[in-house]
Amino acid sequence: MCGIVGIVAKGNVNQDIYDALTVLQHRGQDAAGIVTGHEGKFNLRKDNGLVRDVFHTRHMQQLVGNIGVGHVRYPTAGTSSRALAQPFYVNSPYGIALAHNGNLTNAQELSREIFQSDLRHLNTDSDSEVLLNVFAHELQRMGKLVPTAEDIFVAVEGVHQRCRGGYAVVAMIAGYGIVGFRDPNGIRPVVFGRRDSALGPEFMIASESVALDTLGFKLIRDIEPGEAIYIDLDGNVFNRQCAEKTQLAPCIFEHVYFARPDSIMDGVSVYKARLRQGEKLAEKILRLRPDHDIDVVVPIPDSSRVAGQSLAQRLGVKFREGLVKNRYIGRTFIMPGQSQRKKSVRQKLNAIGLEFQGKNVLLVDDSIVRGTTCQQIIEMARDAGARKVYFASASPPVRYPNVYGIDMPTAQELIAHGHTDEEVCRLIGADWLIYQDLPDLVASSAEGSQRAKHFDCAVFDGHYVTGDVNQEYLEQLAADRNDDNMAKKQLNLIGGSGAVIGLHNDVS
Repeated sequence: MCGIVGIVAKGNVNQDIYDALTVLQHRGQDAAGIVTGHEGKFNLRKDNGLVRDVFHTRHMQQLVGNIGVGHVRYPTAGTSSRALAQPFYVNSPYGIALAHNGNLTNAQELSREIFQSDLRHLNTDSDSEVLLNVFAHELQRMGKLVPTAEDIFVAVEGVHQRCRGGYAVVAMIAGYGIVGFRDPNGIRPVVFGRRDSALGPEFMIASESVALDTLGFKLIRDIEPGEAIYIDLDGNVFNRQCAEKTQLAPCIFEHVYFARPDSIMDGVSVYKARLRQGEKLAEKILRLRPDHDIDVVVPIPDSSRVAGQSLAQRLGVKFREGLVKNRYIGRTFIMPGQSQRKKSVRQKLNAIGLEFQGKNVLLVDDSIVRGTTCQQIIEMARDAGARKVYFASASPPVRYPNVYGIDMPTAQELIAHGHTDEEVCRLIGADWLIYQDLPDLVASSAEGSQRAKHFDCAVFDGHYVTGDVNQEYLEQLAADRNDDNMAKKQLNLIGGSGAVIGLHNDVS
């Protein structure tokens, strides 16, 4: 999962992009990058680390230009290297810089095509670089010295015909403008908005609407599945549907965990969706245990707080912030290694004893993925004196890997895969475990939207909306991403990262 942003303005965009990336930091904490365009040339800075650590005053001073693209990354496949920081860019045609959120399911096939047919070279094994080169090749086929909006849309058509998977993209074409587009299933989110300045209208494309809000842009709408938006340097906006078959099936895990609650995605308020998740989970508890003995509901901060509040209210029990979060530790779900995740949980959370002592506590989390975090938190609750520890998940059991850009590469990593709810309960050490039902989760999001009625729920039901993911693909994915292969891949990337960054004109 990553965060993307692109801005066309009347003045320098470096500070606005920086601010937008800090708002989107929750989507990726591994690396950050900004590229700006000035007089037809790129200025680029990217590196591993948080936004605040990657960009210093000297970098910002060199990132001049009234057009630019930014990216925050977390390692989808578990690898973390400076060479994989985005945006990526190619010099031909025109000069194109691209930032991407998602994952291509046919990246290996495309990599061979790019080398053998398109005659292009890839520096990394990133599917984002694959997508960039596909787009560049399709645009180069137009053979125009000056590309038109129509040429760009035809190139995006070619991307949709060749690329499969989930992707939201923002790309800058040097000296011409910015294009944003979304996969034909609308799996990954992307929106655009407008801000009026004294010199004229300014436009922004971003992963979440909250990035627009904080910079004073007014949300226009989401980019539709298969649609492309092109904004030239003068602020003229063009759009066109570029895919033949489309459906809106956004990733429901955005509403569960990834997105900020103050974002609106495809007409769905993430905040209200999480409120409804809590309400429906409470109704299930009341059906199963109408005489429950829950004394207090304690959310696991931060993404389960909203659902926990509405759950407690519906149950008529106390809601208490019994766990204090260390704000300087990153989100454990998106940390690259299992050992690092295990180590970080105790550093990240600490229990307030008086909220646990002698009580039957219902812990609420947004989901249970690997089970590492909730197991340790349940131990913390018992150590703090809880009499009984119940655990509620605002989403159903995660039993299947995600292939569209979320770090769930193998089924074997998922605690619910191959286990019943009762077995998971024993494995995590809870006295009782309750999961959200999938129809209730879908209803929690669909009830708030006139547009989004169907969602990508593959991690819960194993149904992959692109229709190209089979058992053979999943087995190959698991083999590619086992510990030994990932370690080798990491070493190769580290060995080549200095050369790659130098090639990309990093401002340091």
